[in-house]
Amino acid sequence: MMKISKMFQAGAVALLLSGSAMADSVDLSGWLAEGSNGNWVVQAGNDAVKQTVNSARPTFFHNNANSQGLALSGEITVQTKSDNDFMGFVLGYNAGDYKNASANYILIDWKQADQSGGAKGLAISRVTGSLDNGNHFNDAWYHTGVTDGGVVTELARATNFGDEGWADNKTYTFDLIFTASLIEVFVDGIKELSLSGLFNDGSFGFYNHSQENVLYAGITQATAPAVPVPAALFMFAPALLGFMGLRRKAKATTA
Repeated sequence: MMKISKMFQAGAVALLLSGSAMADSVDLSGWLAEGSNGNWVVQAGNDAVKQTVNSARPTFFHNNANSQGLALSGEITVQTKSDNDFMGFVLGYNAGDYKNASANYILIDWKQADQSGGAKGLAISRVTGSLDNGNHFNDAWYHTGVTDGGVVTELARATNFGDEGWADNKTYTFDLIFTASLIEVFVDGIKELSLSGLFNDGSFGFYNHSQENVLYAGITQATAPAVPVPAALFMFAPALLGFMGLRRKAKATTA
């Protein structure tokens, strides 16, 4: 039953995102690279980028445009077996926020393995300060909350990947919905994170921390669906229940 439920949810997500608007390929050639020691290489076709350096501090690659109201999709692959650290995304990020003491944006990061206080798994956090100084760049590693003097406060862990790391050389599909009051993250069509709140507008971008050879590919964007995904699932439920009822009736007739 769980497998059928996940298949149904994945199908509903695909239908919802494809039906919200025609997805457009994103040209990454004009995006901005920020942070210390990152090396973001845009690939042929301009819809993919690879970050090649194991940087001791966070590095960002973002569209430098307000992105609320968008659904963003693509694939992500860590093309190495030599490291186990963080890759992911930022939402509501503005140019220079990596060193801005007044920054306020959302960080979605995924670590492969537990290491030196950094926890494996996929999480969503709020960043409220600079990650480019000696006092706070390791907050992105530990997710040290503001109550402990840090600038990265973890808000939630993923449903299935909350304590499970990404796999080497495995390609994952992702879908992100970013609005002023809702952020949702899907991995391989399954909703992993859903967070309601008040979110600042700003850029969509990619994020690495101490992780090299991460490829973000096939990036597309569309208008975020007007109907939240959970409501959409309820909308499709009557048809599914009707189908199940017909099957039961057919079975009873045959018997």
